[in-house]
Amino acid sequence: MMRQGAKQYVVARPLYSEESFAEEHVKVYRHRKTILDHIKQYFTCDAKRAKNAALSLLPVIGWMKIYQIKEWLVSDIVSGVSTGLVAVLQGLAYCLLASLPPRYGLFSAFFPVIIYFFLGTSRHISVGPFPVLCLMIGSVVTRLVPDEGPPANITGFEGLNTDEQRVLVASSVTFLVGIMQLAMGVLQVGFVVMYLSDTLVSGFTTAAAVHILVSQLKFVLGLQVPGISGPLAIIYTLEIIFNKITSTNVCDLVIALVIMVVVFIVKELNDRFKSKLPVPIPIEVIMTVIACGISYAFNFRAKYGIDTVGHIPKGYESPMAPNLHIFQETAVEAFPMAIVGFAVAFSVAKVYSVKHDYTIDGNQELIAFGVSNIFGASFKSFAASTALSRSAVQESTGGKTQVAGLLSAIIVMIVTLAIGFLLDPLPKSVLGAVVIVNLKGMLMQFRDIPYLWRRDRPDCVVWIGTCIASILLGLDLGLAVGLGVELVSVVLRTQFPRCSVLANIKGTDIYRDRKDYCEIYEPVGVKIFRIPSPIFFANIEFFRSKLVEAIGFSPLRVLRKRNKAVRMIRKLLKKGDLQWTSRGFMTTSCGPIKESEDESNMEDLDLPTDFKDLPARIDWNGELPSNIVVPRVDIHSLILDFAAVSFLDISALKGLKTALKELIRVEVEVYIVACDPYILEKLHNCCFFDDEVQPSIFFLTLHDAMLHIIEKYPDSTEKKSDFDKIITTVTVHNPGASLRSRDKYAPPSETKF
Repeated sequence: MMRQGAKQYVVARPLYSEESFAEEHVKVYRHRKTILDHIKQYFTCDAKRAKNAALSLLPVIGWMKIYQIKEWLVSDIVSGVSTGLVAVLQGLAYCLLASLPPRYGLFSAFFPVIIYFFLGTSRHISVGPFPVLCLMIGSVVTRLVPDEGPPANITGFEGLNTDEQRVLVASSVTFLVGIMQLAMGVLQVGFVVMYLSDTLVSGFTTAAAVHILVSQLKFVLGLQVPGISGPLAIIYTLEIIFNKITSTNVCDLVIALVIMVVVFIVKELNDRFKSKLPVPIPIEVIMTVIACGISYAFNFRAKYGIDTVGHIPKGYESPMAPNLHIFQETAVEAFPMAIVGFAVAFSVAKVYSVKHDYTIDGNQELIAFGVSNIFGASFKSFAASTALSRSAVQESTGGKTQVAGLLSAIIVMIVTLAIGFLLDPLPKSVLGAVVIVNLKGMLMQFRDIPYLWRRDRPDCVVWIGTCIASILLGLDLGLAVGLGVELVSVVLRTQFPRCSVLANIKGTDIYRDRKDYCEIYEPVGVKIFRIPSPIFFANIEFFRSKLVEAIGFSPLRVLRKRNKAVRMIRKLLKKGDLQWTSRGFMTTSCGPIKESEDESNMEDLDLPTDFKDLPARIDWNGELPSNIVVPRVDIHSLILDFAAVSFLDISALKGLKTALKELIRVEVEVYIVACDPYILEKLHNCCFFDDEVQPSIFFLTLHDAMLHIIEKYPDSTEKKSDFDKIITTVTVHNPGASLRSRDKYAPPSETKF
């Protein structure tokens, strides 16, 4: 109950161990489903489930039923047109990253969008080319079909020119990526993206931005640089660029610099005045149109030798089957593409779903992107995900649903079918400049390093490790290294947790790390040890070593010393060199007692101390016969706080039981508190308990165990001079008895700390 006029609460309840609590409070029986039950449920079908399955596989049905034509249609049209213009430009630009002719970027901005409209659960992301994926595809393309030298020995390359071979590689890899994503969606493994932390993704995308920047330098400088893939490819590429730097096409460089400066400035103005602008100024589109017009008017291609987009044929090409030989050559690279493409899209979709209050389904997103990539690859597009800048345009211009995405695809289709020829004189340096300017957000992630170093150094190591590995080894190997570093950091955090010794905060039932507070109370002879992590095979020895460090002695060493001492006392009594009197043991021999060197039956030293055949039980903290030295044990009770222990494995169970037995055998009573019920159930099922380790050592809360110890050892808890000065009290009610004092200085019905 709450006391009137004060932020305090008073609770009167029995002191509970786990056993006493279970006796008084009956748990509700819950039937736990077996694996067979789950399988039966999975394959059971009825009308309601069939309807839900159809709605989940076709999310468009769900949001189309609530589509508000008057309120949303105009916004979707404005958003669709704006996004479509950006999609056209980015499709052409990002296609350069994939080392493909620019027109295929328009295919990637069209076909996947159509499928995602029906199958996707996000209403705001813009599906299409994503620079990181394009770069990963480009590395595969240049590996199998290099700029210089013969292509790989692939069945199906016969009779195809270089561009056609590259398109076949890109579409086949995309098809394989789609199959992997679809398989993961069907198998309901969308949770895999949880292993890609924000820190890892940030470091990975920053490294990808560096790769993209380097890959676009050849277009900005107007140089002929062959595509290089594999580890250290970025170093070799930079070496070639610097060797050819004197051959820079000044016209390309000037065009690119002007485009970058203007686009950067206008984008900054868009961000600063976005609340006042009805729609962001499509500066990339405007500058592209201007550059295209100037290039055509002054014939830059003939006068200055700049490289342009070239002829873009009207219409679409006929569908094409993937190449199975390419599947075999690219399976290892396709898997990280599938993961990265989905992870980025899902992360962006999650941000917008939270902002606009609707739910997205990770498994359905996998299915949507899988089918989108399979369908798109059949029409020679390459892997799709979502570009952050394009999605931001779709959302910020008022897009409400994927109707905006469908309209953007229509804009791309119009360009492909009708006006693509107008882009013939567009310099590739313009596209390279647009790509570089759009890298600002990803490159600015370098600012995360100081923040992470101050806040969380293991996360900072993950970021730096992922970034450096991805830059030097390539994006596929870099992602694998980043995952490895991330998993190692998680393992190390759980393997070496920050264990602590707790103490009572005076006047409360609260326990905190004794190093952090001044006003604490620690009963004499009691230690409270806390481990804030699961206990498993990798950290059980660390747990035991920290426990020994906390209590100040090794129980096993003390036990062996005691058993050796008992052996010696028995021998001395048998020889008559030692006698038992009312005052204790008395030495009768004149010379010093020599310690026994008998090393036989050493395993018996680890067994419980046997006082059989001795005249009395030995007080190990009292005075012992001369030359018999046994380490003192200054504690009588140890409390293990398991509040943060979420699971124990078999190795941990064995190690824990061994540690408990060693402590019990040196006459230290052990109590485990706040243990998870499922862990307790597992202990029973694994026959953890025996004559030495009993269920009675488990208590409901830390304070229950402490009150139990104070009641059991009242004298030892009164040795503190300030014990009676602690003012806050805790009321404890015993079942079957009236409220009574736990301390002779406390008022009735109260226990003082």
